[in-house]
Amino acid sequence: MKVKNKRAIIPNTLTTLNIFSGFVSLIFAGEKEFILAAYFIGIAAIFDVLDGLFARLLGTSSEYGVQLDSLGDTISFGAAPAMLIYQAYLIKFGFWGIILSALLLIFGALRLARFNIQVEDLSVKENFKGLPIPLSALTVASFIYMFKPSGSPVEPFTYIVFPLILLLSGLLVSTVPYNAMPKFHKSMFSESPFLVAFVALSVVILIFIGIKGIFYIFITLILFGILRYLLFLILGKNPNHLKVKNKTN
Repeated sequence: MKVKNKRAIIPNTLTTLNIFSGFVSLIFAGEKEFILAAYFIGIAAIFDVLDGLFARLLGTSSEYGVQLDSLGDTISFGAAPAMLIYQAYLIKFGFWGIILSALLLIFGALRLARFNIQVEDLSVKENFKGLPIPLSALTVASFIYMFKPSGSPVEPFTYIVFPLILLLSGLLVSTVPYNAMPKFHKSMFSESPFLVAFVALSVVILIFIGIKGIFYIFITLILFGILRYLLFLILGKNPNHLKVKNKTN
């Protein structure tokens, strides 16, 4: 398929690097190089952010780009973390281990398909309906990095892995809203105080715990989304009021 806008080559190249990183993660997971596999999921996430950023900056957002990005995300944030968690722990459970780890891939693909058919205006960035699949993948990657650094599980790894996979899989296809990252500007301190507070908390965690604290940051973000959703339901409010559109260019 010929890309009409030559500037689209830049974001599309970044998307292919996302796909490549996901493939490398799969290779390392198969070779039981779990930390390297986790790293490349993180690298894929960086390319995923950059391709969207450049697409908006260059004004090259398109249906083609959306579809290509989703195909890449299925590999890097669906298949790669599923393979990683399977090889790192679930392989010893045989067929049931395959089923459980596959949930991350299957529900991730369902989540991406739903996202694609709901995109109406490519120039508008909306908050997410359900857990974003990159966040799910990064949570798995940081979990492996923290609790299985040398090939042997570090407790409480064995007690977290099952509920973690079920939680992430369920949230992928849920209607729990998660905020899209807004543009940074002066008024964001008054418009998004919780986001500012969360960023400040994340910095504190990283300072005192180090890079391994990233897992706690992701879990905090995920649980905050759930608690906020439940609070809205208890108060009789519509959780979808968070669906505020933010212009991306």
